[in-house]
Amino acid sequence: MNDRLDAGAAHVLALGRAANQPPFERGTVNEARAAYDAGCPTLQGDREPVGAIEDRTIAGTGGPISVRIYRGLGAPDADAPALLYLHGGGWVVGTLESHDEICRWFANIGACAVICPDYRLAPEHKFPAGLEDCVSALAYIVEQASALGIDPDRIAVAGDSAGGNLAAVLSLLSRDGVAQKISVQLLLYPNTDAGQTADSYVRFSEGYGLTTSTMRWFRDHYVRDAADIGDWRVSPLRVGNVAGVPPAFVAIAGHDILADEGEAYARRLAEAGVPVVLRHWQDQIHGFISMGRHIPAARRAVEEAVAGWRSLVDHAD
Repeated sequence: MNDRLDAGAAHVLALGRAANQPPFERGTVNEARAAYDAGCPTLQGDREPVGAIEDRTIAGTGGPISVRIYRGLGAPDADAPALLYLHGGGWVVGTLESHDEICRWFANIGACAVICPDYRLAPEHKFPAGLEDCVSALAYIVEQASALGIDPDRIAVAGDSAGGNLAAVLSLLSRDGVAQKISVQLLLYPNTDAGQTADSYVRFSEGYGLTTSTMRWFRDHYVRDAADIGDWRVSPLRVGNVAGVPPAFVAIAGHDILADEGEAYARRLAEAGVPVVLRHWQDQIHGFISMGRHIPAARRAVEEAVAGWRSLVDHAD
């Protein structure tokens, strides 16, 4: 194992090897979901209390959407900043429970409201179904801003991995007027190019958690056909123009197959004049922010994301 790897990350990888579970792509989707759901509690830390939590069902263009609304400790009762959080899981796995820890951290550290939608997953609901649910959730937040006690001009979007992909695409749609206004985007080790040709797919193809073959399995469940891979709503790195998107905080894990494409997207934003805060966690693996039980840097990464969010607010207008 690379000696530059964080001790906690190395421990998580060792736990994975000891468990000797087959990779997702060797089983069914339901088996993958069951394994993922069972593994989350062993990686996440104790759930810290927040000011309030409420589960709701909202209307979406594709049917009802379950959402969880968090109000952080110290969040004002009215005109609070808000964060639409889009969970990761390769568009195939992941639930409101799997990312509950991250949402609680964002709510408390940001003294804000966090809204997390349980968007539709592939392969039952392929692209663009999940994305459409995210658009609907954003519209709901804006329309219900007063009732939710949030400031409609201070709504940010965040996501990790596939959720980072959805957050980046939603930010592009926001710029284009297809989705409601977003002030800042927080992208945590995002997937930005479904072509999967970056060199980091070779450097970290196996042995660092998320593998190249598993990521291909995720993608192939998400897209309808090969043409979708080139669609910028699947591969935001391929969009013709990124100018004018919301300011961005981008976190990169150094030992991650998605490292190069995440950095390439951040670089492209910066070159287009978009304010960017880029943070490299060189000694970390993909998904480390969901591993707070073993990796102390997980919560620190959320603290840095919130600090980045605050520093970028002045650029949002």
